[in-house]
Amino acid sequence: MPEGQERTEKATPRKRGKERSKGNVARSAELNSVAILFAGIFLLSILGKSLIDRTLRFMVEIYQASSFIEITDDSIINQVFFLLKYIGPLVGAFLLGVVITGLGVNYLQIGYVFAKDALKPKLNKLNPVNGLKKLFSPQSLVELAKGLLKFIIVGYIAYSVLKKHTDEYLLLYNVTVTRALSFLGSVVFELTIKIAILLLILAVADFFYQRYMYEKRIMMTKQEVKDEWKDYEGDPRVKSRIRSMQLQMARRRMMSAVPEATVVVTNPVFIAVALKYEPVKRTDAPVVVAKGKRKIAEKIKKIAIENDVPVVENKPLARSLFETCEIGMEIPVALYQAVAEVLAYVYQIKKDKNPLMRELQDA
Repeated sequence: MPEGQERTEKATPRKRGKERSKGNVARSAELNSVAILFAGIFLLSILGKSLIDRTLRFMVEIYQASSFIEITDDSIINQVFFLLKYIGPLVGAFLLGVVITGLGVNYLQIGYVFAKDALKPKLNKLNPVNGLKKLFSPQSLVELAKGLLKFIIVGYIAYSVLKKHTDEYLLLYNVTVTRALSFLGSVVFELTIKIAILLLILAVADFFYQRYMYEKRIMMTKQEVKDEWKDYEGDPRVKSRIRSMQLQMARRRMMSAVPEATVVVTNPVFIAVALKYEPVKRTDAPVVVAKGKRKIAEKIKKIAIENDVPVVENKPLARSLFETCEIGMEIPVALYQAVAEVLAYVYQIKKDKNPLMRELQDA
């Protein structure tokens, strides 16, 4: 890549969404295979005995009826249906459990993905040059190394398990068929469990490796991040949504300041302006903490009344405050006198309502 265009930035949510729509997700096929293997072992441990018993019963009945069964196309079909009647429900339950496990593990890894782009035919996939590049790519070499490692370890486990029971093999000639089958079944079960545990460890490691490689593949350059943000900001719908959210947040903050206001000046229906004045800070002028027209004005007055904030009607002052002041601004000097008269009126009302305040002021 040109200098300064290295992929050093994590993929943005938008980039991840695009990759997901193409079917490019972090998924470990090894984990799916191991989950299906464990599901198969578990289901066989539950259904195995019943499956063997029903199969043996079918064989006995077929053997007993073999002397008078005529071999025809129809009779063979009938015997197949007869076999399915015996073992069909068990085989169906086994296959259903395996399929559900595979789908469940795949869903836990990547969730629901429907990639229409991945279904489209692509002629470049038929290019033999691209095929050779993939064959000798680092990813292919890693997969080859994983396959060889699994082959070697599985082979060693199989050799060690079979060698451990060498002396017992020599005694099989002197036992019943049932006993021999039981012994061979226990050996196969031990071998399968050990291999499954090993493959589970490798599958978990492969899962984290696939996630690491996926994050590395979808990394972006700084320029790509900038370009994507420009495109994102340029979308009129996005801009409108951002403005709407900003207005809603500002309105919520404004309404939360109304209960702390000193007075609300109204027009009286169309305009409402909430002022806050702290007498302790003598050097500061009253501040506009909320203002609005029509429905917003009605909501400001409603909140003020609910929180015992005085609402004073003064049409010229309300209009002047609304037109000249923004939220968070101190009132201009030209309005000091008019606002002072309103505040004096408010303090007088509070004095009349509060006997203790009246006594203190008289004293």
